[in-house]
Amino acid sequence: MYTINNVEIIDIPKVHDERGFLAVVEKDVIPFGIERVYYLYDVPTESSRGGHAHIEQQSVIIALSGSFEVIVDDGNSKKYIMLNKPNQGLFIPTHIWREIENFSSGAVCLVLASTTYNEGEYIRDYTEFKAQLLG
Repeated sequence: MYTINNVEIIDIPKVHDERGFLAVVEKDVIPFGIERVYYLYDVPTESSRGGHAHIEQQSVIIALSGSFEVIVDDGNSKKYIMLNKPNQGLFIPTHIWREIENFSSGAVCLVLASTTYNEGEYIRDYTEFKAQLLG
């Protein structure tokens, strides 16, 4: 099983010239093959997203615009990580509970996922998440 020590910031290579920055996500940057890409936007500041763990899916979360906080939890420890740089992604392996909150105005949260959507591999109940860790 993974712990929050396996959750890490990934630097996304960037190029800069007088026209601005260009960030590049290629297969050697992300530690898995990308099967799905989705993004959250216009999330009210007082709302939270996530509130689940995955059995199979690994993710990289990127703040394309604005900022938000990701809380990761391995069942024993929690870590709060502020994302606010579009050239950094947060790698979250399987079996890590995640919640996303404190969205700034105009925040865009991009998620790169290792699997296509499958509701059956989500763990949406925290008590069940804790029980699976013991099991």
